[in-house]
Amino acid sequence: QIQFVESGGALVQPGDSLRLSCVASGFTSSATAMGWHRQAPGKERELVAAISASGESTKYADAVKGRFTISRINGENKVYLQMNSLEVEDTGVYYCSQGRRGAQYYTPYDHWGQGTQVTVSS
Repeated sequence: QIQFVESGGALVQPGDSLRLSCVASGFTSSATAMGWHRQAPGKERELVAAISASGESTKYADAVKGRFTISRINGENKVYLQMNSLEVEDTGVYYCSQGRRGAQYYTPYDHWGQGTQVTVSS
């Protein structure tokens, strides 16, 4: 059974940093690309960042380029999202995923965890 457990979300102020973690199980994560998505209130879920199976290729949404960094530890089935210079617009529930087509053309499979809430507010 494929499972994702996301953690690290919190209530923070604009300009703060957070590091989200995702532990994946039920598949060989080192063989697949993985990604982080977010869903803001009243909006559809969107891809924030993706990383290739090897970790050598990454892709970011324009809104987070230069502020967020995705990384992975394949031997531990973990993927991280380091978020710096957080903005109010980064508020939402963050989910990790596994997908296909590498990082540049990342397409997630339809398996989702509970997500972790990130709230950026002054």
